[in-house]
This record gives sequence, C-alpha cells and structure tokens, in this order.
Amino acid sequence: MHLIFEEDGAFKTATILADKDTSLQVETASGKRAKIKSSNVLLRYASPAPGELLASAEPLAAEIEAEFLWECAGDGEFSFADFADDYFGHKATAVEATALLLALHAAPVYFHRKGRGRFRKAPPDILAAALAGLEKKRQQALAIERMVGELKAFRLPPEFTPLLGQLLYKPDRNRFETRALEAACAETGLSAPHLLEKCGGIRSAHDYHFQRFLLEHFPRGTGFPPTELPSPPGGLPRADVRAFSIDDAATTEIDDAFSLQELPGLGWRVGIHIAAPGLGIAPGSPLDAMARERLSTVYMPGNKITMLPEAAVENFTLSAGKDCPALSLYLTVTPEFEISAHESRIEIVPVVANLRHHDIEPLFNEHTLAAGLPDFGFRDELKTLWQLANACEGRRGKPSAMHGNNDYNFAIAGDLADPEQCRVDISERKRGSPLDKLVAELMIVANSTWGGLLAEKGIPAIYRAQTGGKVRMTTSPQPHEGLGVAQYAWSSSPLRRYVDLLNQWQLIACLKGETPHFKAKSDALFAAMRDFDLTYSAYAEFQRGMERYWCLRWLRQEGVQSIDATVRRENLSKLDHLPLIQRVPSAPELRTGQRIRLSIEAVDYLTLELGCRYVETLDVAEAVTQLTDETLEAID
Repeated sequence: MHLIFEEDGAFKTATILADKDTSLQVETASGKRAKIKSSNVLLRYASPAPGELLASAEPLAAEIEAEFLWECAGDGEFSFADFADDYFGHKATAVEATALLLALHAAPVYFHRKGRGRFRKAPPDILAAALAGLEKKRQQALAIERMVGELKAFRLPPEFTPLLGQLLYKPDRNRFETRALEAACAETGLSAPHLLEKCGGIRSAHDYHFQRFLLEHFPRGTGFPPTELPSPPGGLPRADVRAFSIDDAATTEIDDAFSLQELPGLGWRVGIHIAAPGLGIAPGSPLDAMARERLSTVYMPGNKITMLPEAAVENFTLSAGKDCPALSLYLTVTPEFEISAHESRIEIVPVVANLRHHDIEPLFNEHTLAAGLPDFGFRDELKTLWQLANACEGRRGKPSAMHGNNDYNFAIAGDLADPEQCRVDISERKRGSPLDKLVAELMIVANSTWGGLLAEKGIPAIYRAQTGGKVRMTTSPQPHEGLGVAQYAWSSSPLRRYVDLLNQWQLIACLKGETPHFKAKSDALFAAMRDFDLTYSAYAEFQRGMERYWCLRWLRQEGVQSIDATVRRENLSKLDHLPLIQRVPSAPELRTGQRIRLSIEAVDYLTLELGCRYVETLDVAEAVTQLTDETLEAID
C-alpha cells in the first residue's frame, strides 16, 4: 500500500512499511525511510508506484480549469477526495484524486484551504476582488515589462517624468516604476542615475547633485515666504570712525569692517565692527524662524543660498556709503602692539569703503610690504592692522594660516541652467597672505574677547572648543587649543551663520544690561547648537562636492590629460592648482611631500569620480604642512 502526504508545504509519496495508530513507517520513492504522522496522510492507494503518481497527476491537473472547478464545487467545506469523485463522475483513481488535489492547491484565489486535504470555495465577492487584484498585477507586470524595454532602449517611459526626483533620490520599492528601473539597471549594468541620464531624465549632472541637496535640505524650495522686514533701529550713537571691510569680490553678506584711529602718545584705537542684524531681527520672529530653519548660508561655485532674505541682508550688511548698525569692539593698542584695554558698543558705524581682495592684494602683499608699500587708499591703516595681527599671532603661539594650504576661487561664466555650456575658471591664492592674516587675527580677537565677556557675565552662549585635537561645539567656555585662546564664541558672521546671530542676541542683552533670551541649560540653545553643527557640516560637504564637480569640468574643458600632484598620505595625492584630493591606487608607496605625475583616465560627473593612473615620480619633493578643515573654519 502506498500513500501521498504533505511535508513542509510539498506533496510527497511513499510506500507503507508499518502502520500504527498515530504514525507510519514509510519508504519514499527515493529509498529514504522515515516516520510520519498519520494526520499528514492525504490519500492511501494501491497503484501506481510512488515514483509515478505525481508525474502522472501533474499533466491531468494542468487540464483542470480553476474557474470551472469553482462552479462545480458546493458552498460548504469538502475533502478533495470526495470532490474528485463528483468531478470525474466515478470513484476517482489515485491519479485523478491527486490531480484534483494539485489543481485545488494551485488555485488559492478560488479555493481556501481549511485543513489538510480540505477546501472551501471562495465567496463570490472575495473571489471577484481577488481576481481584480490579479488582473491589476498582470497589467502592472506588462507595464513593467514595457517600461524595462523602453529603458533598455534608452527612452524615458512617460510614467517616469513626474517621479524623477523620487526615483533618483528616494526610490519607493512599492511603486512598479521603481521595480522597472531596478530591473532595467540589472539588465543593462548601469546605475539608476547613469541609465536615467542616457534616457534624458537628468537635465545635467550639476542639476542632479543640486536637486538631491535641495530635496534633502530645502524640500519646500529656496525662496522665502513674504514677511515684514525689520529696519535698522534708531537712536543709536554714531561712531566717529571711517570703517572699511575686506572681502572677496563675490561677498554680499559683509559681516565685518575695521577702523583705526591714532591716539597721540598712546598708540591706536582699533575698531572691529560686526553687522548687527540682531538689533532688528527678534528671537521668535518670522525672520528668526527662517534663519533657524536654514542655520547658515549655503555656498557653492557660481551660486549661494542665503540664510536670510536678500532684502534683510541689504538692511544690515556693511555696505560702503552707508551708516550701519553694528556691534563694535574697540581695542586700545600700545605702540608695541599690546592690547591694553577693550570696550564693546552698540552703535551706528559709517562704512566708507568695501575693499576687495583682487584690488588690494596686488598692492598689499608680502613683497610690497618688504619693498615698501605704494601709495593707495587705506595703506597706512592696513599696515598698522597687519602689524597688530602679527603681534596677536605671536602671543597666541599659533599661526592663523599655514603654508601649503591655498584658497581657490571659482568663476562660472554662463547660465547654470545649462552648465554644460558654462565656462569655469579656477584661480588659486596662497592662504596666509597679509590680508588673510589681518582679518583672521582680528576675528580671533573679537570672537575670543566676546566669548570671554559672555562667560564672565554668566550669559549662556555657543562656543567652539578644541581639546585633545577634537573640535566641537559646546555651551561651556572651554579652550580652543588649535587657536591658543581660552574660549572662542562665533560672533563675527551673524548675517550668514545662525550661531553667530544667536550669540549676538546674547551680547546685545549683555551690553544693554537686559535679561538674555536664552537661559542657562535652555533646550532651545542646545537644539540650535546640535542642529547647526549637523547642518553646517552637511552644507560644507555639499560645497566640496560641487567644487569637485567644477574641477572635473575644468579638467575636460582644458583638455588636461596629465597633471602633477603632491603625495599627502598613503595613496592620497593633492592635484596641483585644484582643490582635489585624489586616491591613486596605482601609485607605489611614496613619502609625504613627494611629487608625482598622473594620467587622467576617466571622469564621471554623476558619481564625481576621477580615474587617475600613476605615471612617474618627479625629482622634486616638497614638504607639505596640513591645517585641518576644523581649524580653518573655526577662524572664518
């Protein structure tokens, strides 16, 4: 005697060796002996042999139509063996009963299992819904097949157009468009961005990177909602100074300016004047909410996304020819360039000039300082401030900039809507120039002095600290070892960094003798610090990515096939005249500072990957002194 039984969701046949009440000893068609429960047995039969039953039943089962079977079945629960007798019109053979079992089991939409070998036909309404679902899946499968075909032919399916952002940046695997894209990628061997680019779904690689950033950080767009703009406050004393700023040509958010007055027999009175949007933008106001959401201005070659609306910036930026509200730090400086006293004021400052790097640096640099400065506007003021900066740097015992680190300016000519037609020019300037040192040192003085004032008065603020080489943000006035100061509170860029604006509110309250808005251990203070730290890092990473994009564009634009580089560490090298650190796996083990030549093998604008091959080691090696990004941005 033989039997068919169910095990692990599959039907199996065997010959009975021993039959007990609750279990049986059997030998399967493969010759394996086993013990099975009696409850697992579906049918006992005499013939055919166990190895032939399923093979004979499967073709017969394929001929049974599930829809007709459903029509034949009664409304109650039934056994497949009994139903087989009714269906075939006679006592069903083992092959016929097994065929019907297989047919019922293969039609779960039509028949619901109620136990081993027992079924019940689906109610008409449930069956109709299930069949509609199956038809929908069938249509989706056909649509997916069609879309995969179109993608493989590098045509964009019409369904993709409104979903491109989601498909590129946040794919939803529940959507059949996503499944079609994944299937097409697997069959073509291309990534989703590369495939969609070939299909015309990506306007440009520049747009691909920019839109991904916007989707994550500016999902509602970069525009500002309508809001009432604050005007500079009235009634402030007007400073008797001639203030001037020093910035690059593209700067519109002019946060800082300087002034110098000679004190006969005493030295000088140096003014560090910081734009004061905190006098017009109130904590909790709509403009505060906008700045709190953005937390910083976003910079990138050829474009920027400001923290504050342009009109608000215009009301408080230190533009030449305007009387501007400012927080001023006045330093009394001796002829030996010692700072003997300092005083902070809230006032109106007349700004008489906005000096630009490209105009001043040819006249004021290391060579002209050594040879004797030519005659130009603010020559004497710049020289005196530079001498003060040197003295401040010496007292700190830490350089504000190191040799071997350069700044790079990107000039993009053309419409960014069509970046492929834009021309990019990248200019390199050595960091640590006299102008750089002048500005950096005076900013260090302002941020450390005001940080000390807030700490002395017990007013909460947000500080940058560095201990044990790790830079972090904190609400405690801890030392910044990299700068050599007892505390450092960002306060010098309130038009473009939210932390500076927040600290400015605290400073204004301190100078006015009012209760500060942010209390000690304030949840809002901690939240602003945490969010700023994360967001500022993300913005900086995006800026580096866009700079890398334009560097790759420049390499192709200029037809560069080989380029020299300097080894930094391991197989990382710094490409000459570009802010590009490149991994070169093919390079041999070389010492830091060694000069090498590389061949440009491949450029991928979507992944921002640059393929370089080591060509040769050059004779000249030069020492490379590195300054961490954390220290550089700390003095910004």
